[in-house]
Amino acid sequence: MPRILFLVLTLSQLSLAQITVLDSLTKHPVSYATISFGNGNGIFADDEGKFVFTKKLYPDIDSLFISALGFKNLNIATANLPRELLMQPQADALDQVIVNVKRNRKFKAETLKPYLDDDYYHCWLPTIESEIAVYFPKTSTKDQKLTSVTFPMALESKDWKKRKRANSDKKAFSTLFKVQFYANNKGTPGKVLSYETMVFRATEKDGDAYTLNVEAHNIYIPKEGFFVSLQVMGYTDNTGKLLPNKKYKEIKTKNGIVKIPTNFRPLLPFTDGIEAKNTYIKRVFINGNNWVKFDKGNGFKSSLLDQDLYNYGIGISFKTFKDG
Repeated sequence: MPRILFLVLTLSQLSLAQITVLDSLTKHPVSYATISFGNGNGIFADDEGKFVFTKKLYPDIDSLFISALGFKNLNIATANLPRELLMQPQADALDQVIVNVKRNRKFKAETLKPYLDDDYYHCWLPTIESEIAVYFPKTSTKDQKLTSVTFPMALESKDWKKRKRANSDKKAFSTLFKVQFYANNKGTPGKVLSYETMVFRATEKDGDAYTLNVEAHNIYIPKEGFFVSLQVMGYTDNTGKLLPNKKYKEIKTKNGIVKIPTNFRPLLPFTDGIEAKNTYIKRVFINGNNWVKFDKGNGFKSSLLDQDLYNYGIGISFKTFKDG
């Protein structure tokens, strides 16, 4: 009975603390909006535009900065926070990269394989404060359409002593990721190539890579190349619903409370097998922060850089058309 009562009270508090982000015109939910706290931390709305916020959970936060693809940014105070937040659609339209003529076109299917690695010490520990973007050049003067993206993942063994065995039991996880595509703006990620929200759920059952089919999104590769990015949004329940957990830990020190971002699974293996340094990092919860190349001397302290592991080895598949 005490457990049942505790569960009821907890669910009741979460329900009362639930905020919904809506499109101001259609009143449809704004899925997976980014809720920044202005101090380098934040959370995400789920697929229904809902997130949990109370002053008890976040006592030091007095304002929220909310952003989403295709909408104007929204700043709002946390005092007397309404149950519904309305975002205005962005009037600016995406630049059209190429006119997609609907006709049968002959093409050559091409694939750049991902770089896989199961060594824990070669892996990035994902946190929701960081978005990772990888650059891909255009390899032909002809039209090229992206069909799929493969994200390498390293699984952890339940038994550390058996971690090098291929048949060892793996730690379970269910994690939601968001994927975005950017034009190349003088060597860094620039304008988004699609305002469509793309997410996928990864579990240990997917193995050492997850392949996302993106052909229906009609993403044509610009002549300057493009970036594909990956961002962890948090753990989900067994149906894929984003859980409303706090995304950082608070540790008491002699200098006060220090917030440490939570690391999420799976691990993301980096590689030294790519000659160029094509990986960029952005701290998404700091408003106005810029993309920075993952390289020595750029403010990163990482054991990956110490091992000359500069790139997250994403793989892609695409069509190169013969008539354009």
